Amino acid sequence: MSREQVYGRRPVREALRGQREVLELWATERAVKSESWLRELERPRVQTKLDRDISEEAGTRDHQGVLAWCEPYKYADAYELAERERPLLACLDQVSDPRNLGAVCRSAEGAGATGVVVPAHGSARVTAAVCRASAGAVEHLPIAVVTNLARYLAEIKSGDLWVAGAAGESGTPMWQADLSGSLAFVFGAEGKGLRPLVRRTCDLEVSIPQLGQVESLNVSVAAAVLLYEARRQRGG
Repeated sequence: MSREQVYGRRPVREALRGQREVLELWATERAVKSESWLRELERPRVQTKLDRDISEEAGTRDHQGVLAWCEPYKYADAYELAERERPLLACLDQVSDPRNLGAVCRSAEGAGATGVVVPAHGSARVTAAVCRASAGAVEHLPIAVVTNLARYLAEIKSGDLWVAGAAGESGTPMWQADLSGSLAFVFGAEGKGLRPLVRRTCDLEVSIPQLGQVESLNVSVAAAVLLYEARRQRGG
């Protein structure tokens, strides 16, 4: 059976609470002593390992003394996500940094988003680094991959579902935009923004008012702000 790594205390704990099976689990003595859930776990059995052994196996020291092997991540169907009642989607246009994808997923899950959609090419996928950056949110949030993001957005658009592009100062300020209905937000990559074909599919462009000197926000911060504003307009 093929399997994937998940490391970090919260990501591994969320993997145990999520849908996919955790096949094997390593932890340092220090981690076991400080985390009661590791001591109480019956299956899989926790194997006590040295910190350096976990670092070598994980290929990073950012594991907090916990490493698991899980069955492969199961991606959702992007079209099924769009067909759900009053969907709130976060679509990422070639966001290639795993940390940004993970952070967006963490915010999307916290805001109660329906799911995250990424293109098959030029985008980060769910990896151990993404799981770590999301603090385990990927275990509870549907994530889908589409062959062509612009085509997908054009196909799911309807009278009920609008596509909203996250733009700079050129867009409608989020306080003035109607984000209360079925919505697919589209967020561009750092420094690049939305690609022209993707931008043309948008029904509206929304901006986050900036009061400081910095021109734009990190994509994960922008996603958090706009998704929570949409949730606020929906009545919490």
